[in-house]
Amino acid sequence: MRKLLTVAVAFALAVPAFAQGALKHDSPERHGMNSEKLAQIDRVINDAITAKEIPGAVLSVVRGNDIVYLKAYGNKSVVPTVEPMTTETLFDLASVSKCVGTTLAFMQLIENGYVRLTDNVDRYIPNFRPWTNPETGETVDITIRDLLSHSSGLTPYIDANTFVKEYGGNNPEKMEQYIATEVKRNFRPGTDFMYSCLNFVTLQRILERVTGEKLYEYAQEHVFDVLGLKHTCYFPLIYTPAVSNASELARLCAPTEVQSDGKPLVAQVHDPMARMIMGGNSGNAGVFSNAEDLSVICAAIMNGGALKGKNGHTLESTRILSPMTVRLMATIPPQNDPSVGRALGWDKKSSHSGLRGDLFNPETTIMHTGYTGTSVVIDMESKTAVVLLTHRVHPEDKGGVGRLRALVANIVAGSIIQSN
Repeated sequence: MRKLLTVAVAFALAVPAFAQGALKHDSPERHGMNSEKLAQIDRVINDAITAKEIPGAVLSVVRGNDIVYLKAYGNKSVVPTVEPMTTETLFDLASVSKCVGTTLAFMQLIENGYVRLTDNVDRYIPNFRPWTNPETGETVDITIRDLLSHSSGLTPYIDANTFVKEYGGNNPEKMEQYIATEVKRNFRPGTDFMYSCLNFVTLQRILERVTGEKLYEYAQEHVFDVLGLKHTCYFPLIYTPAVSNASELARLCAPTEVQSDGKPLVAQVHDPMARMIMGGNSGNAGVFSNAEDLSVICAAIMNGGALKGKNGHTLESTRILSPMTVRLMATIPPQNDPSVGRALGWDKKSSHSGLRGDLFNPETTIMHTGYTGTSVVIDMESKTAVVLLTHRVHPEDKGGVGRLRALVANIVAGSIIQSN
């Protein structure tokens, strides 16, 4: 296992004594940002709370290798009791898990020579059906690149209740077989965009075959632990947790939707497919994290795959990807039709990229959202990241954060007055 770095948990903007590899807190002005403009974020987030779009939120803004704004808003819980939000709160990342868990892990397989983007999926999963032209009978195999860029044509989702009723719960093997042989292929791979959780469950199953490890174990050891993240993990329901303090971390989790028993989910992934079929170890969802840990991930990506020390030198002990791998990950595959608009594991210019707002450069910004209300925006050009964590599905799946995400991104981008 790679060396574990210690990360201190910060509760305010004051600069504490940080261990090597962690992000320090600094003023916006020292990073070419206007703090008065940046503070406008408070207004738009508090407005969303007042409108009951979200019960609370945590925001972190990163410039280069430092956190320049970190703040908690509203409540962590409103059911069964009201608890105030804190910056250490862990959130169910939902589909943000795709980029910070599955994608980062899978890109390691590519740079270490285990898989290629051009490999056909059936190289790893037997009987994985190709797309078949209904008019001519022509077949086209689905590749790793198609899965990562959501251009495979696989149906977006399956109803978990129906699947469990027919095949039983906690059944990853049957899920793999179902995707391989039963799920519809909606178009010729690479020609269109269809966001599909099934793409990332398939990537998970490939990773587990190649490495001999469960996704949650691999990501913990080779991504989260390498970066020294102390508040990031999966909470698997049918496997032993990969962290020894899982119960302690569970107490820090924000609850999500209230279930039929009148209790909200806590430290159990909200996504039904990930929870009911995949047992909490799933390529499409399942990572829990807080704003500071996600800030560390963003900094590593912006700095070419590793963190930097106080002297500005790269800390190789924190490297999760090479600079060339990061560049590839953030690039829209030229083989795909331009309408796809997705990089590898991240959004860039698709119909889902509204959270970027209006000011960040669309050519250099990657991003992702999560159904529960989480989002990450990273502008590689200005080395600025926006981590906005909300739980709009608490206590009910009614809130909305689409406009809020874009407003926050615009305020952050508008506060940049000098290059970093």
